[in-house]
Amino acid sequence: MSPISQPLPPALDRIIQRFQQISEPKRRYEYLLHFAKRLPPFPEDQKILENKVSGCASQVYVIATMDSGKIGFEGDSDAQITKGLVGLLVEGLTGLTPPEIIQLTPDFIQQTGLDISLTPSRVNGFYNIFQMMQKRALVYHLTETYSQS
Repeated sequence: MSPISQPLPPALDRIIQRFQQISEPKRRYEYLLHFAKRLPPFPEDQKILENKVSGCASQVYVIATMDSGKIGFEGDSDAQITKGLVGLLVEGLTGLTPPEIIQLTPDFIQQTGLDISLTPSRVNGFYNIFQMMQKRALVYHLTETYSQS
């Protein structure tokens, strides 16, 4: 018997459903690159070690902000496919609360079919980007929890 998985947040669910409608790996890559193009320009002054995702072959940066209890993410990469992964995560996770992000597991990448098409280092990069976003959400969650007590 398989474990019951948590329902995905609506934005992430829509992204995954769209990937599931694409059967050709080349078209999946094109859709992934669509997320890279949609990322707004990343502030150059935020390309610092503190915001760099470790464990990625590419240069990847992620920052998070919190407004009205919801997290907003920004990100960038010097490699287009990795930038697409960043964009997918930014679109899928922005607007969620810290607890919603913390409880997610990254296995939703398998539902997109990308885990089969991507190189192992890119899949590893995806997990590293996701983990950094979760860590940023956790910091906001802990800060919010302590400020209320």
